[in-house]
Amino acid sequence: MAKGREIVDVCGVESLTYNLRPMLPQDTKDKLIELFVSIDDFCLALQAWQTSRQLGQEPLDKPGSQLSYSEQMTILVFYHYSGYKCFEYYYRQVVQTELRSYFPRLISYERFVVTITRVLPGLFLFLQYRCRCSQFTGTYFVDSKKLPVCDNRRIHSHRVFADVAARGKTSTGWFFGLKVHLVINQLGEIMSFLLTPGNVADNNHEVLHYLLDHLKGHCIGDKGYLSALFEHFYERGLHLITKVRAKMKNQLMPLAHKIKLRKRALIESVNDLLMTVFDIDHTRHRNPYNAISHTLSGLIAYCFYPNKPSVFIPGTDGLLAP
Repeated sequence: MAKGREIVDVCGVESLTYNLRPMLPQDTKDKLIELFVSIDDFCLALQAWQTSRQLGQEPLDKPGSQLSYSEQMTILVFYHYSGYKCFEYYYRQVVQTELRSYFPRLISYERFVVTITRVLPGLFLFLQYRCRCSQFTGTYFVDSKKLPVCDNRRIHSHRVFADVAARGKTSTGWFFGLKVHLVINQLGEIMSFLLTPGNVADNNHEVLHYLLDHLKGHCIGDKGYLSALFEHFYERGLHLITKVRAKMKNQLMPLAHKIKLRKRALIESVNDLLMTVFDIDHTRHRNPYNAISHTLSGLIAYCFYPNKPSVFIPGTDGLLAP
């Protein structure tokens, strides 16, 4: 990768000096290529499916487009591996310098931000595809995580998410924003996800149907997932396991269920990775659609993370994380 070079006149003698920039490590380059190949293959398959069904949608890459659909998705997802906390700095200091050889038709930062919304459907479909590629192990964990969009002191003056976000309450207090609902398996892989306003309860019937209807086995959650849908899911082959509330009558529980209930901290570890390493939680967004794209790309980046947290559940045929 070329380094910046300039001529400096020192004491009347011209000499060459190099503007040394930190080059990407080899493993980071490999991750970038892995992301692009997976995303590009998916986009090509999606476009072929649209053509075969004669759906009449506009092509993913319009004639004359300077940056392809898959390239733009790759840049958004790779941001969560860069270590940057500001997308503008990442784009100007990494994409437009170290990654320019990988994206020769690169556009300006201002133009890129304007066109982020066009890849939002692609990010959503690709994340759904990655979730369906996860292993159906029979043991799942469900939880939600708050995504505040502003500080509580600025709720009444906040306008960016006025029609999208809502006030909600968690175990850590009140917030104004969204919620991301996740179901993972014991290997730390995401099975299903959902974004809702912050005032949607964890045991909302529509939310549970969307997250759990395609699963069978055991699903472990906290007390917030106590629901009247227990019998519905049990008849479909999914057993919801939760603790009882303080004023509820205690009931006997099989030892295997108690062991699985103690492993529920696994999904807390996944949430912690999403908030710290992949940085899907911050309050600097100025466009709700770009914020959702940012969240989806962070979840996709986690799907490619090689060191996902996992737990061993006795009696599950020795399933272990690779």
